[in-house]
Amino acid sequence: MSIPVVDLKQFTHGSETERTSFVYELGRAYEEVGFVAVKNHDISEELVAELYQHVQAFFALPTEAKMKYNKPELAGQRGYTSFGQEHAKGSDAPDLKEFYQYGQTVEDGDPVAAEYPPNVEVADVPMLTPTLYRAYRSFEKSGRALLRAIAIYLGLPEDYFEPFVVNGNSILRAIHYPPITQEPKSAIRAEQHEDINLITLLVGASADGLQILTVDGQWVPVTALPGQIVVNVGDMLQRLTNNRLKSTTHRVVNPPRELWGSSRFSIPFFLHPKASMSLACLDNCIDTDHPKAYPDATAGEYLDERLREIGLKK
Repeated sequence: MSIPVVDLKQFTHGSETERTSFVYELGRAYEEVGFVAVKNHDISEELVAELYQHVQAFFALPTEAKMKYNKPELAGQRGYTSFGQEHAKGSDAPDLKEFYQYGQTVEDGDPVAAEYPPNVEVADVPMLTPTLYRAYRSFEKSGRALLRAIAIYLGLPEDYFEPFVVNGNSILRAIHYPPITQEPKSAIRAEQHEDINLITLLVGASADGLQILTVDGQWVPVTALPGQIVVNVGDMLQRLTNNRLKSTTHRVVNPPRELWGSSRFSIPFFLHPKASMSLACLDNCIDTDHPKAYPDATAGEYLDERLREIGLKK
């Protein structure tokens, strides 16, 4: 499926006319599809290539080596989570994946630092942690620019999201879908789900497989062209906008049988706000045709609820 393509440079370096056009295109796409492909996003191809190199080196380690970086007390929010631990909300079958998560590093004395566990340093792949840090900052910058455009589209001040996402609880997740060695009982690489966060930024995966569910109930494959990233709305933004912006259901399907022997790697950046942010539906997204759809909750409360639903938190 060809999802709408937007050019972030129009917003960050364009004229007022170009900025206005970008805001409209992005907002309409998020109302109708929930996904866009973004070009000129300022996440360098060299950095992405370096990141994939070190991520693949990490997942190639023996299981016992990777398990040194498993921190079950952190509910998968830092370090390594082994194969088959996470499942989609409402599904009992674990996804066919293992993953590694890297979180926020607070560097300006913000007291929110006390809420975040330290990141897990990977001694076995010395360049992984510093490369994750650089990628995290790059994704964060692009994500904040997109949120400024979303704020304008929603009739909010351009900097509405800034106090919540600066030093926010965002996560960079490196995912490995290993080769499929036997007939899967019921699971696919990632069962249908919606993301938890505000927006997700995804650099090109190493193989096809991503599909989204259209409004008429059809599963269609989605791929971004080289140099583009896919950015979708998450449940937190859908809640905040009282369903005006769509958190689209998506999944990662198994490859054709002849490609079962190949791995798939994917690196999404889940842009989360601080736990204290209110997700109460915006007043200007509520009217007689669109009554308030969700109870009030903070981002932290909602994240905790969802981590339990997907099996990462007891």
